Amino acid sequence: MRLTILGGGGFRVPLVYGALLADRGEGRVTEVVLHDLDAGRLHTVARVLAEQASAVGDAPRVTTTTDLDEALRGADFVFSAIRVGGLEGRADDERVALAEGVLGQETVGAGGVAYGLRTVPVAVDIARRVARLAPDAWVINFTNPAGLVTEAMSGHLGDRVIGICDSPVGLGRRIARVLGADPKEAWIDYVGLNHLGWVRGLRVAGRDELPRLFADPGLLGSFEEGRLFGADWLRSLGAVPNEYLHYYYFNRETVRAYREAEKTRGAFLRDQQARFYEEAGRADVSALGAWHRTRDEREATYMAENRETAGAGEREADDLSGGYEKVALALMRAIARDERTTLILNVRNQGTLSVLDPDAVIEVPCLVDANGAHPVAVAPLPGHATGLVCSVKAVEREVLAAAESGSRTTAVKAFALHPLVDSVEVARRLVDGYTAVHPGLAYLK
Repeated sequence: MRLTILGGGGFRVPLVYGALLADRGEGRVTEVVLHDLDAGRLHTVARVLAEQASAVGDAPRVTTTTDLDEALRGADFVFSAIRVGGLEGRADDERVALAEGVLGQETVGAGGVAYGLRTVPVAVDIARRVARLAPDAWVINFTNPAGLVTEAMSGHLGDRVIGICDSPVGLGRRIARVLGADPKEAWIDYVGLNHLGWVRGLRVAGRDELPRLFADPGLLGSFEEGRLFGADWLRSLGAVPNEYLHYYYFNRETVRAYREAEKTRGAFLRDQQARFYEEAGRADVSALGAWHRTRDEREATYMAENRETAGAGEREADDLSGGYEKVALALMRAIARDERTTLILNVRNQGTLSVLDPDAVIEVPCLVDANGAHPVAVAPLPGHATGLVCSVKAVEREVLAAAESGSRTTAVKAFALHPLVDSVEVARRLVDGYTAVHPGLAYLK
């Protein structure tokens, strides 16, 4: 089975390859094709993968290419993890937004809108090529903003594109852990959009254990989201939000912390990864060793400003292990081998949430088999969550419309309608600022 990874020179590719090395079942991936526009990064990542595979006799064969069409031909699965504009673009997204006093995070607020505007046209082109060159392939999308990009690609690939994210997995694992339950045996009632969802229940053997969490202040404050949001706020909501909702519920405090930080997250990662690729490209250095050191630092500093604002302290060791590669592998196995499983995924709504139309991509538990991912029926969201989901989905639709039409006016509308952008004039200045620094937005007229 052939897996093509778009963004194959990306830092997290070794996580995916490591998961493939551990997969010993029938029908596993035997060939991995890495595609990237940067040949130097491809070479470095290939060195890391070669060291990973050195002790594995039947490791999947790895090839690299900068030719997108060549990478797609013959693929059974396509894993999309591209970053349009690179980390320099992410740093610019943050800087332009913060200069206007609004959030520039890569998937939330003004930064997410900007990232979507320059990523959607590229993602749509990829989807069209997949449909032409590998029509039977399944596309697993991790490219951010994951829900928005998955929806853009679904217009050309239908349900053969599925979005993944590790945030819901990590959240469910943490809740199960503090309740003394096995995450593999728990049903997570999680509903929303990507980076905008809530855990409303956690069932073990048919019993919802979440009320026990809310009734115990010690338990409620013992894991990351409890410390991040505060026990009182979680009890008020009656649900546990995805960590990214901290940007909404504590927006003013977060923006202040980001403006006062020595570096934004994007600037930190840009500089950190530049050091990694330089170090790992040297012949006298273990590329895998350099990757491990860099990853440890990356994971430990994740959402550091939010945790500092909330006084949440350092991340726990069990939360530093990532997880999206495990979701990707489980998804591929379920489809390729018809190993039926349940995963929280980004898929088309198909009537699951009545407040959204059938084509809207949402993030919910899905039953996965050889025919793809099928969203499970869920109870309606409460009013406060419904309002936020509908508002952000409306913004995503304006981003899609702007990307299709090239309309600058529609792009301004996308920014202005976002709940974390507080002025139409700010939205206009954001479009001016982003088009000035991003060549990828030159299409907006």
